Amino acid sequence: MGKLTSLIVFLALTSFAHGQELFVFPNEGQSQDQQDQDEFQCQRDARDRTGFDPMAVPKASTAPPKQEGGVVGGAARGALLGGAVGAVTGNTKKGLRAGAAGGGPIGGMKRAESNQRQDDWARRESENYQRQRSNWNRAFIACMEARNYTVR
Repeated sequence: MGKLTSLIVFLALTSFAHGQELFVFPNEGQSQDQQDQDEFQCQRDARDRTGFDPMAVPKASTAPPKQEGGVVGGAARGALLGGAVGAVTGNTKKGLRAGAAGGGPIGGMKRAESNQRQDDWARRESENYQRQRSNWNRAFIACMEARNYTVR
């Protein structure tokens, strides 16, 4: 995965996580120490039930797609192929030019497809994280409400 894509996914996931902060209010005058203990126990219970830990650094559930293509690389490969064909036909210069001209756009198209696969992968990873975080939140809230707290 490219460094830029990694950074974008990390920032998207961490900004989403901060938007999921929950606020807990005691309903029966529980002390701050008691609330802290209850929150800790419910966080652990939610983690055990869902297998998700919101305090852990987000990790990809699947490997990112391989980055491919590029106009320069496509032109270079096209030039090599064109040069080889030109050598066989007796006009290497013309073959190099034709190969480079044809290979550049093909490399650019491959890069665009590769970028789309990267974007799709990042979207799926973000959706997966959001789903896991939502499940964890529900488990945590259920636990805290059972201990007579209001969670928003």
